[in-house]
Amino acid sequence: MSDLEIRSVMVPLTGTHILIPNATVAEVVGYSEPEPVPQAPEWLLGTFLWRGWQVPLISYAVLTEQAEVESSAGARLCITKTLINNERMPYVAILAQGFPRLTTVTEDNLTEVPADSKPIAVAGRVIVESTEALVPDLDRLGHLVAHAAFGALPLTAG
Repeated sequence: MSDLEIRSVMVPLTGTHILIPNATVAEVVGYSEPEPVPQAPEWLLGTFLWRGWQVPLISYAVLTEQAEVESSAGARLCITKTLINNERMPYVAILAQGFPRLTTVTEDNLTEVPADSKPIAVAGRVIVESTEALVPDLDRLGHLVAHAAFGALPLTAG
């Protein structure tokens, strides 16, 4: 067994899963109806207030064309920290179909799935134990969401 272990979260979506580092997850909460964003792409479901922050809610499955739509019935919101160093948008919520689960990723239980091309905001595709998952490009995702939700706001601080 390898000495390298990465604590991660497997998030169920419509048609797929995503695998993200546990350290990026701020909280998982029940679904609440977002406030629509005018002229937003279909994958940006709106924004909602969480702990004083206006948090964009996205459907990662729609963004990456894994699904045409995602149901909000029984859904959860996986609130994640953004990596774009933006004071106006420190968090983004991903629509989850059920409860995300903690998983430990090691060299022994991780298999990379080769791909000829990758959808936007996808760093790669993997299998952890027996579950196939997309690995989001969290930096790219943060920039896409900031642009779609807030338009012309500066993407990085400083």
